[in-house]
Amino acid sequence: MATYIKNGIDAETAQTNDKKVREIVEGILGEIEKRGDAAVRDYSGQFDNWVPSSFRLSEEQIKACYDRLDEKTIEDIRFAQQQVRNFAQVQLDSMLDVEKETLPGVFLGHKHIPMNSVGCYVPGGKYPLVASAHMSVATAKVAGVKRVIAAAPPFNGEPNPAIVVAMDMAGADEIYCFGGVQAIGAMAIGTETIAPVDMLVGPGNAFVAEAKRQLFGRVGIDLFAGPTETLVIADDTVDGELCATDLLGQAEHGVNSPAILLTNSEQLAHDTMAEIEKQLQTLETAEVAGQAWRDYGQVILCDSYEEMVQVADEIASEHVQVMTKDPNYFLENMTNYGALFLGPETNVSYGDKVIGTNHTLPTKKAARYTGGLWVGKFIKTCTYQRVTPEASAMVGEYCSRLCALEGFAGHKAQADIRVRRYGKDKTGQ
Repeated sequence: MATYIKNGIDAETAQTNDKKVREIVEGILGEIEKRGDAAVRDYSGQFDNWVPSSFRLSEEQIKACYDRLDEKTIEDIRFAQQQVRNFAQVQLDSMLDVEKETLPGVFLGHKHIPMNSVGCYVPGGKYPLVASAHMSVATAKVAGVKRVIAAAPPFNGEPNPAIVVAMDMAGADEIYCFGGVQAIGAMAIGTETIAPVDMLVGPGNAFVAEAKRQLFGRVGIDLFAGPTETLVIADDTVDGELCATDLLGQAEHGVNSPAILLTNSEQLAHDTMAEIEKQLQTLETAEVAGQAWRDYGQVILCDSYEEMVQVADEIASEHVQVMTKDPNYFLENMTNYGALFLGPETNVSYGDKVIGTNHTLPTKKAARYTGGLWVGKFIKTCTYQRVTPEASAMVGEYCSRLCALEGFAGHKAQADIRVRRYGKDKTGQ
């Protein structure tokens, strides 16, 4: 039976916090719906102290961002984006259009059709998350999306040059500098100066995630991406220093980012907790990571690999770092996770920044029913059918009887007219 050596805040407190966020977001989206650009400008000034003449960056402003970066930084961005494109292309190549004659004269198929427009949100208020531009914009372009717009908040009172360059290099057609709910609302609802998109993607804080949730249906979304979550599954083949480093490496995302150690070694559990306190003495982001660990961190002790899999699937974490004797056991048996990082040689940071798998992943147990952002999220799989006259008459007889069974007279008539016209008896009798 699993033992909780350390636990986080209670569910009731978390629900209260969520309720406050919902109410704030609902009010902001309502104002954007009513007042368009004026509301966006008001909220940008209120939250970011940022009210430029235009939120959309000009070609001159984008070029100025390139001029502020050294060539090594641009090369690093280029390398990371190429890895993301490479894997997205591998995924796209696995998605094949199909057409099959399923019965004599009945041809069924599907086509993969890219979306027409997508809005990509790149967080950047606290940390300039350059990598989110690769994950969203570059992947959408590999998928074939015609119009990709990208938005990020100002950083230190101006567009962040690295984010802007990453957006541009990834292929964004329009680049905006605004953030938060106002950016999400402007892209999804549209304003006098911004045409609305068909889908929103990208991670963000609790307010951004809630805005996407409230707009879902009006537009598509990639997934419900809340505060970053990390789960480290480890046994005595690794040490507390490595586990602590991987836990704090994700806890620094935000004060409400859960970081969980799941282990079958009580010694490792205590070693890790001691090492976390030690590392917090020198970690530059200790103020954020330390609060996240205190309020949301957990340490869970299990008896066996089997129990660790069971608990891990209940947690359904966004990131799962597996450092055990047999990492493949968890690959073969786990079913609920955003992304797996198998073995101590890799880590979540590789996936977040550079290795090529996408870092926009499901949180808050959404891994029970969805995977993360990938090239297929930008593509609609649409079916079609074509039928010969002889097959239409044959299928029509079945359809007619089944429609009668359900009481759908109009549906039945659609089948019957084809049986009369295409059947062996073409006299209409």
